[in-house]
Amino acid sequence: MVLLLTRTYFPDGTNGKLECDGKLICNTIELPWKMNETKVSCIPEGKYFIRKRYSRKFKWHLEVIDVKDRNFILFHPANNALKELNGCIAPITKLSGPGLGLMSRKAFVKLKDLVYRALDSTEKVLLIIKS
Repeated sequence: MVLLLTRTYFPDGTNGKLECDGKLICNTIELPWKMNETKVSCIPEGKYFIRKRYSRKFKWHLEVIDVKDRNFILFHPANNALKELNGCIAPITKLSGPGLGLMSRKAFVKLKDLVYRALDSTEKVLLIIKS
């Protein structure tokens, strides 16, 4: 499975459109681009694999692996990038401003179900991030 995340950058956040096979899965929000600085920047554009991850805080979620100079880059629910993200990607149902969105949990469940189905059938999931 290949997921394509197309970003639009703003000073206060990064908005994205996440698609699979040309079909929109959800929108996304991230921190603004600040040279890949830990906890204040979105991750660099590129190709990454995704795996399942569990934590007490987020329960079952998704992790973007092998990000240069970063770790624990996750897909998890959030509606405000500057207040709730440390470099992670939040799926959202509707964009409401730069780095802001609505109904993140709903979008996250949709994305997680889709990706987990692929991973459960031993398919690799590739995330391509571009602008």
